[in-house]
Amino acid sequence: MNKSLSTSASQQVKPITLAGSATIVTQFFRHAVNSILYQRGVYSPESFERKQEYGITLFVSKDKEIVDYFDSVLPNLEGWLTKSQLKSLSLVIISSLTGETLEKWDFDIQTVQDNDVTITGKPLPITARKDLTEISKSIRNVMRQITATVTFLPLLDTRCSFDLKIYLSKKATVGKEWKEETTDSVNIKGDSVDVVELRSWSTGVQRVKGRVTYKC
Repeated sequence: MNKSLSTSASQQVKPITLAGSATIVTQFFRHAVNSILYQRGVYSPESFERKQEYGITLFVSKDKEIVDYFDSVLPNLEGWLTKSQLKSLSLVIISSLTGETLEKWDFDIQTVQDNDVTITGKPLPITARKDLTEISKSIRNVMRQITATVTFLPLLDTRCSFDLKIYLSKKATVGKEWKEETTDSVNIKGDSVDVVELRSWSTGVQRVKGRVTYKC
């Protein structure tokens, strides 16, 4: 008697854990921030190199100072994401001459699933089943939207720098090297301010929703 084994598509998709989701979201932040810095001309094009990610060509900084900065910050982000303590990340583009905030890219993070509690009172691990190809496609669409959005943003006609602002839950543990600031300190001032919403994407465990705020 011949036997055949069939596996459904849902069975072929490996579960994504909270830690796995944190890694995916952290890598998205690295590429999204690099892409924005390149597209907005915060640094010279020569300081970036091409890299294939999510099925498209992205530009990643090869400047040692910038690379070292990301390498020091991103592991902290991943740690907070793993504990569902990271609420939002903001890329702030600042005028080097006046210190004024010219543009702000916000990425809000929401843990899609809450921990279920077992009969023992201990929470179950947060997992989701979602095809990595589908996640990659969603991120690719956001990256393309970032590039398209940049084409109609006002020209940054002054020398600029950037900063990353991180918003955490009250229960998060923060090292002494991190400085606390008020939200108002990075808000864009003035009457002519506009916002463009970006597509949201999800790992099945965590959802990321972005937007850019800028002076008209």
